[in-house]
Amino acid sequence: MCGITGVVGPGAEESVVRKMMSAIRHRGPDDEGLWAAPGVCLGHRRLSVIDLDTGQQPIHNEDRSVWVVYNGEIYDFREQRSDLEARGHTFYTRSDTEVIVHLYEEYGEEAFGRLNGMFAFALWDARKRTAFLVRDRAGIKPLHYHWDGEQLRFASEIKALFADPAVPRRPHPDAMHAFLNVRYVPDHSTLFEDIQRVPPAHYLRVRDRALSLQRYWTLPGEVDRETKEERWAEGVRDCLERSVKRQLVSDVPLGVYLSGGIDSSSLVANASQEMGSQLQTFTLGFNEPSDELADARRVSDLFHTDHHETTLALDPLQRLPEVIWHVEEPKVNVLQGYLLAAFARQHVTVALGGLGGDELFAGYDIHRYMAPLQGVHRHVPGFLANGPLEWASRLAFSAQEGAGLLRLHEHRLGVQWLASLGRGARMYTLLRNAWDHNASMQRRIYGPDLASRSLRPVESYFESYFQDSRRPLLEQTLRAEFETKMPNDFLVNEDRVSMAHGLEARVPFLDHEMVDYAWSIPSQFKLHRGKSKYILKRAMQGILTPQVLEKPKWGFTFSSYHQFGKDLKTAAERILTRERVEEVGWFNPAWIRSVLEHPPHPRMRWHYFMLWMMVGFEVWRQMFLAPGAIQEPQPLAAYYG
Repeated sequence: MCGITGVVGPGAEESVVRKMMSAIRHRGPDDEGLWAAPGVCLGHRRLSVIDLDTGQQPIHNEDRSVWVVYNGEIYDFREQRSDLEARGHTFYTRSDTEVIVHLYEEYGEEAFGRLNGMFAFALWDARKRTAFLVRDRAGIKPLHYHWDGEQLRFASEIKALFADPAVPRRPHPDAMHAFLNVRYVPDHSTLFEDIQRVPPAHYLRVRDRALSLQRYWTLPGEVDRETKEERWAEGVRDCLERSVKRQLVSDVPLGVYLSGGIDSSSLVANASQEMGSQLQTFTLGFNEPSDELADARRVSDLFHTDHHETTLALDPLQRLPEVIWHVEEPKVNVLQGYLLAAFARQHVTVALGGLGGDELFAGYDIHRYMAPLQGVHRHVPGFLANGPLEWASRLAFSAQEGAGLLRLHEHRLGVQWLASLGRGARMYTLLRNAWDHNASMQRRIYGPDLASRSLRPVESYFESYFQDSRRPLLEQTLRAEFETKMPNDFLVNEDRVSMAHGLEARVPFLDHEMVDYAWSIPSQFKLHRGKSKYILKRAMQGILTPQVLEKPKWGFTFSSYHQFGKDLKTAAERILTRERVEEVGWFNPAWIRSVLEHPPHPRMRWHYFMLWMMVGFEVWRQMFLAPGAIQEPQPLAAYYG
């Protein structure tokens, strides 16, 4: 696991790439490497996990005509290597990275779809004077780029791009608007104008100053409606067992994040078969009613793991600037992952986590809300959805806003959600906290800089996922989640908070064999009679206890209401001062004051999350957009007005 960066195009300078490498030193504290030729310079920071002695990058083929810098793990590299050696290729390292250059030699661009792993890499073909930026199927590993028509600059993290003074630093208003609605940017853009992400399952080709983007894999389009339930359960069990076994390959200490829920417990059950009592597990408590420490201990005892646990401090927002610096977005609910990764890194270099289980097997509350209404939703005519139901939605919003009772927000949201029947994207975005369909909300929340703009509606990011009426609404929702929220929110978080501490995070549920298999399972076996992850629970019967299988999902998350009572209110009052908010022009100080002065209430969670994001945006602005060089994180008090 590493950090990569580089420049392709006329005038590519080694000195610039060295500065870019320095900006992501935390991703690869063990080693660095650089290779340059006219028109190209590739840089690499290394975290040594496999082939500790000879895996230094950049890596080349036999005649040095193909070069690669790579971040990730190829889980079937030994099998790939054996096949390539049989075809006459000669290897000079034992690393998984070298498989990429020889696979490209053998198959060209078709090679990218033959890799099983998590990866982001840049490959240079000297004969064709062509560069490729390639990202894994699910988008587990990140890859950002800036293209000015002459030079392509790329990096694992955006801050490395800003190490080149030629890259502008400007906020992206549409991306900010999407972020403030659904708490992430749903497409391949970022919060910075002119900085984009290579989409999952795509590669970017650069040749003769021309840029093209190609998809090399898509989610399976059809489900198998003939296979019986028991066969599905057996298949899930077998796929997960193989996936975990593949991802245990490591030359350094390895552990598992353990919450005590079905996903992480399934990983522990499978990993313990290979590692026994040597397996280390890690849990974080919140000092809140949703703590899962006791649940995790029970699973650890069941499988005899070497268990470690820690608990959040009572003022966790003190670490917020560090998190924003590494994530490069003002994320809500990333602190916990950041602190758990820091804790795990004291013991291991690789950690397996359960991310992906909810997206593949319908584990969120949003899935339980969408599924029961899919029959009704399909038969709501357009005139009803856009007429009386839309009027009812507007009436509910006007009534709640007119009353000025912020604590009724969730009740109003419930009415609006029911009134969105017939519009799948609206139903989905409402459950993901979007608010911009209420026309006056933009004026209430935004200051003049954002309120005056014609911003892209948030629904538009998701409409393409809800246009096929032949698919059940739950399947459409799962596809939308897998291709938007998972790579652009959860996986970004997982990568950034782990690599901030030089920890490699692996996600066995997103092994491509597991993904392909799970997507062939009909949705009625994922959410069955109101029971989420039904087929995964069937698969783990007899391995996990009934207590684990029936455990309600809490989610690895803060309560914004409890956080408001800890240190969120104080941070908001001191960072979001009226003078500063008016000067920047992004937010409406009157709305901020209305939340701060309202008596605290547990049904105001949305308002507290909004306040949290606004605090984060001001810290983010000072770090990345203020004149001069980008500023590394300071103590929270340094951002007070």
